[in-house]
Amino acid sequence: MRKGLTIHTHEIKLIVYSFIGLILLGTLLLLMPFAHYGEIRFIDALFTSTSAVCVTGLIVKDTPVDFTPIGQVIIMLLIQIGGLGYMTAVTFLAVMRRQKLGHRDRLILQESLNYPGMDGLVRFLKIVFGSIFIIEVIGMIVLTLRFWIDMPIEKAAWFGIFHAVSAFNNAGFSLFSDNMMGYQRDIIINITIPTLIILGGLGYMVLLEIYNYRRGQLIRISTHTKIVLIMSSILILLAMGLLLSLEWNNAFKSMASHEKVLAAWFASVNYRTAGFNTIDISTLTDSNLFFATFFMMTGGSPGGTAGGIKTTAVALALIGVWYTLRGNTSAHVFHRSISPYQINKAYAIIFVASIYVVVSTIILSEVERLPFLRILFETTSAFGTVGLSTGNGGVLSYSALFSDWGKFNIIVLMLMGRVGVFAFTIIIVGKAVQSRIKYAEGKVII
Repeated sequence: MRKGLTIHTHEIKLIVYSFIGLILLGTLLLLMPFAHYGEIRFIDALFTSTSAVCVTGLIVKDTPVDFTPIGQVIIMLLIQIGGLGYMTAVTFLAVMRRQKLGHRDRLILQESLNYPGMDGLVRFLKIVFGSIFIIEVIGMIVLTLRFWIDMPIEKAAWFGIFHAVSAFNNAGFSLFSDNMMGYQRDIIINITIPTLIILGGLGYMVLLEIYNYRRGQLIRISTHTKIVLIMSSILILLAMGLLLSLEWNNAFKSMASHEKVLAAWFASVNYRTAGFNTIDISTLTDSNLFFATFFMMTGGSPGGTAGGIKTTAVALALIGVWYTLRGNTSAHVFHRSISPYQINKAYAIIFVASIYVVVSTIILSEVERLPFLRILFETTSAFGTVGLSTGNGGVLSYSALFSDWGKFNIIVLMLMGRVGVFAFTIIIVGKAVQSRIKYAEGKVII
């Protein structure tokens, strides 16, 4: 047991270090003269690289203005590799070269993909890459055809490729300085971008299960997939309801009724996973900004391209609370029991994540001397790798107003949200030690 746990811990560390290495490589490339226009400071290149690798979308440099076409390609590649996970991409290349994977390689791949076992791992990896290719290509074609109406075909093709990759990987980077605000009323953009975001955020295992179920190869959808689909739907509809009720006569004031619904739909999808926006986030009410932090903290689902504490963790915590309040010692859902360990792990993830975000917000608020709610929105967006921001008064994220230390704080939060709370905490705390001692149970009054 102890040996297996140690190996597992080593693989987690290797995955985290691979993200850090990719971020540093991206930083060096973005600092090269061919990648940017004018001057760029190290902290801003590091911030941009981290935001791309961690598929966040917060920006302190205007992507289409401050970076050359080569720089934009670098950012897109960082998004693609970061969305997959560096170790996953490297392992896939090894598989394509027909290299045999050792036990350690399989452990790394299993951890990176959140795959439940070792059987069929390589086959699953190939299916993942095939699915990504098909989904992104379809997105590229649709977006290219739409952008072709407004620009030359060569530019439209590049914009279609970049935004399809950015959307599927839940990154939120855009080649438009105003993000997607110019397409606020466009039905094609408002359907294509959110669809790509949702598909990327559900997780590869969920997509594969749905595909196999529709083909008749599965008799029953797993409990994990059911929770992901139901929780994702509830969160999108709940966010839409809050946006429409709180912004009907505020941010949506000048829109027709159907345009308000379209804007609320687009924003609700991006609340949890991606940083695209068709409305000015700074115009939202304080109530909406506050409620948005809960959606951003939740993020997407395990095994996908989104960050945050994950929909499954929130669902298990809610299930645990429900059964605890009913005085039931065992929890179950969809006629399947849920182990106390899973529920306790969900509680721990939510608690630790909340501590990280709250502490960062308080420190930034005191150091930067900026409005507390806007800093809370920015830190939550960074941790959830969402990318939405109230803005710096221009086209950049609110982080552009921060000092170098403040930007570094956001960088750490983005990395933490992408690799996961437990993985990041293991790097700080160290590996767990299996205890052979069992103490008598103590009674504590609550």
